[in-house]
Amino acid sequence: MKVDQTARVEQVLAASQADSIAAEAQGRIEVTLEGVVGDKHYGFTRPADARTPWYPRGTPIRNTRQLSIVSVEELAEVANALGIPALLPEWLGANLLISGLPNLTQLAPGARLFFPGEAALVVVGENAPCRVAGAEVNRHFPERTDLTGAFPKAAVHRRGITAWVERAGWIAAGDVFQIGR
Repeated sequence: MKVDQTARVEQVLAASQADSIAAEAQGRIEVTLEGVVGDKHYGFTRPADARTPWYPRGTPIRNTRQLSIVSVEELAEVANALGIPALLPEWLGANLLISGLPNLTQLAPGARLFFPGEAALVVVGENAPCRVAGAEVNRHFPERTDLTGAFPKAAVHRRGITAWVERAGWIAAGDVFQIGR
């Protein structure tokens, strides 16, 4: 394995409510080959949606969106662009908040993240920002009426990445992990 750099896990989260994008902080998460145990995105398959227009909506397809990862640095940039004091990872349904990788969203598809708890993730690519996440952000700033639509534009190329689990294990807040190929 060629190690390109390291980064740090600041927070681990799971989104367990089927009707909400919001995630809740955990001390650590267990990941199996199906994803984050207890997360609504857990499973080998997922239904096709707007991101996969070549299949009818709802068609079972391989789940390559098992985890969502965001960075402290990019969240700060998006919050600044939106004119809000902070943008929290739980509002976006993220599973990992990391630091030390300011251009996380530009991480190449196929890159691997190796964690000390034996988990290994494979990067799929950029997590396209959407109005669903924008609506959750707007819910925390009810005095604003524009965040639902403004979020996708402000977060493009700064929304983080999605990944799938290549090796089962644990990921915890405070872990320093390696990024390699």
